[in-house]
Amino acid sequence: ARGDRMKQAKVDADELIKTYRMEQQDAFDKKAAADGGSGGNASAKLQAETQQDIQAMQAMFHKNAQKAVDVLLSKCCEVSLGVPTARVRSTQKLYGK
Repeated sequence: ARGDRMKQAKVDADELIKTYRMEQQDAFDKKAAADGGSGGNASAKLQAETQQDIQAMQAMFHKNAQKAVDVLLSKCCEVSLGVPTARVRSTQKLYGK
């Protein structure tokens, strides 16, 4: 009996949440339509600004891509083949030489 009441309460709560979400979505859609206008001018402006930002980022990428590759390659080629003296001493202590 208690389990059935809990299930019913969950169903009722889900129904209330669904109704509330629909009301809020409708209010949001109405406000967006009122603010943006019927022509969608705000949306078109935002889309144009976004496209400009994307083009600027792509231009910076193409401009700096080779520099980044050069830095990475220079760091890869800076490998020291010498054994640090601290490592030599610790190995000598370990093996008693």
